[in-house]
Amino acid sequence: MNIHFDFSFDLIAFIFGFLAWCVIGFIAYRIHKKQAAKPKVWKVIVSVLAGIFCFSINLQFFGELLKIPILPLGVWILFGILKRKEGRWQIYRRFAWLGFYANFIFLAATLIAIPAHLLIYPEDEISTYISNVENAAIINIHPSARDYSLNIEKLQSQLHNMSQATIYSEEWYEETFMGSDSKKINERFPYQLSGALPKWGSGMESIIYVEADGKGILVTAPNKQLYFRSKDSLLKGGK
Repeated sequence: MNIHFDFSFDLIAFIFGFLAWCVIGFIAYRIHKKQAAKPKVWKVIVSVLAGIFCFSINLQFFGELLKIPILPLGVWILFGILKRKEGRWQIYRRFAWLGFYANFIFLAATLIAIPAHLLIYPEDEISTYISNVENAAIINIHPSARDYSLNIEKLQSQLHNMSQATIYSEEWYEETFMGSDSKKINERFPYQLSGALPKWGSGMESIIYVEADGKGILVTAPNKQLYFRSKDSLLKGGK
């Protein structure tokens, strides 16, 4: 029995995020072990978390938001609080700075996770966006849609054979709207695919449309659109 979870979960991001925290925890443990004055563990955790707070700039990289740490605001705040008590800052200083440098550990983990994610979950393959179709169905989203149903068996068999095709946005727009009666517009993608799940752990969220002829699938992801063609129609029935 195959178990699938109907929610978005980025497995690669979770793994590398967990590894980053393990590295930070190990460094904190080494610092704590070497210090003569050993603060309580919960105070170490608070110091590290405070140090993580910083001013950063955001950059886009392969559709991912990267935060580049610039100013150690948390370190400065902690310094302002602890300097009032003699010796306190010397005890927690290295933990606070570890928190700030942890931002670079997270950044490195993200930079490694991006190509790993693309390798395991290729963004140009339809199987990444549609993996489990056991509960899949189509919804009519335009008046021009006919009374068809989804051929689940055909969709399942065609998933690994669909080829990516070119999206002709201007041509499709002209065919749909130019020179036609606005009351009799034939939408190219009058069906929406529902109930289909992406590959587990991909974290992919998308809206999927089915073409009127039943052979085309348009995947609308947050950062791109992909168009795939099947040899056979994925629809059946109709009146």
